[in-house]
Amino acid sequence: MKQRLLFLGPPGAGKGTQAQQLAADRQLLHLSTGDLLRAEVAAGSDLGKEAEAVMARGELVSDALVLAIVRGRLEALAASGGGGWLLDGFPRNLAQAEALGLLLDELQQPIELVVLMELDDAVLIQRLLSRGRSDDNESVIRHRLEVYREQTAPLIHHYQQLGLLQAIEANGSVDAIAERIAALLG
Repeated sequence: MKQRLLFLGPPGAGKGTQAQQLAADRQLLHLSTGDLLRAEVAAGSDLGKEAEAVMARGELVSDALVLAIVRGRLEALAASGGGGWLLDGFPRNLAQAEALGLLLDELQQPIELVVLMELDDAVLIQRLLSRGRSDDNESVIRHRLEVYREQTAPLIHHYQQLGLLQAIEANGSVDAIAERIAALLG
C-alpha cells in the first residue's frame, strides 16, 4: 500500500476532509501546512516563533521555513520508527515542489502517489459559497480558482512527468470519494 502521499486540488475539492479521514484510518502523519504552522507557534518552538513573527507582519511564511517545519516532522517520524505521511496544501507551486523533492530524496522518503482531486467549477463555487464564510463571494472564489490554476498547473505537469499523478473525481459523498482514493492506494 502506498503510504507517502500528496493531495492536490482546487479550493473546495475536499482535500482537507479526505486527508484527515485517510490519515486517521491508515495511521498516516497528516501534514497540513496551516496546521503545522499553528502547531509550531503553539509549541513555542524556534521555528514557531519565526513563523509567528512573519505572520504578525501580515506576510507569507517563506518556503524555506515551511520546508524546515516539514523536515522536522518527517525526521521525527523516521526517528520514531517510521510510517507513512500525507501532505495536504503543500507544495503550492513548482519551486516548492522541487525543494520538497530534494528534501524527500535526502530523507529517503520519496512521494509514492499524488492524488489530484478534480471538480467542476460550478460545483466548487457552490460548495465554497455554502460554507458561509464572510470573505467568500462568487468573484473572490473565481479569483481563488484562477490563482490556483496558474500556480498548480505546472505542479500537475511536474508530477505527471514523474509518473506519480492519479486524478479522481471529487464529486459525490465523502465516503464515495474516500473509496476512489482507497482504490488508488492499493
